Amino acid sequence: MRKVQGDGYAEFAGARAGHLYRSACLLTGGDIHLAEDLVQEALGRMYVSWGRVSRSDNPAAYAQTVLTRTFLAHRRLRSSSERATHVFPDLPDPAGGGGDTPLRLTLVEALRGLPPKDRAVVVLRYWEDRSVEETAEVMRTSSAAVRTRSVRALARLRTVLGGSLSEHVAP
Repeated sequence: MRKVQGDGYAEFAGARAGHLYRSACLLTGGDIHLAEDLVQEALGRMYVSWGRVSRSDNPAAYAQTVLTRTFLAHRRLRSSSERATHVFPDLPDPAGGGGDTPLRLTLVEALRGLPPKDRAVVVLRYWEDRSVEETAEVMRTSSAAVRTRSVRALARLRTVLGGSLSEHVAP
């Protein structure tokens, strides 16, 4: 019997969609509408190549790579300069997560102030826990560029956040 291209795709997409959406919310700085579009496009691209992707070692990492590259490509488009008039900074909580809303809102607002490529580096390195080399591969850039962007982005976040994080953390 011939293997259908979508075998296992629905289960994979259902299991990973929430995580991809949270990552997309961070990448977009809380623009949930754009995040939904990016996840839908990334999952669509995954479906097209599912036969090959499903045989890889880590389809979840591949999905994150597709999501990040979709985000970066979107930012290069001329129409990406359009901004939503109302951005919802609430990130969905992972299943069973309590969530510290003031802290989360503060962090998303700070991320929103970073340039898209710097934001992508922060999300990949510190949300996705990717290495410098993996981040460079996803972003199609050099390891040195990733390290430079990391240092610059973290310095900017520290400047913006200052001591404000401690006031939002529950004792």
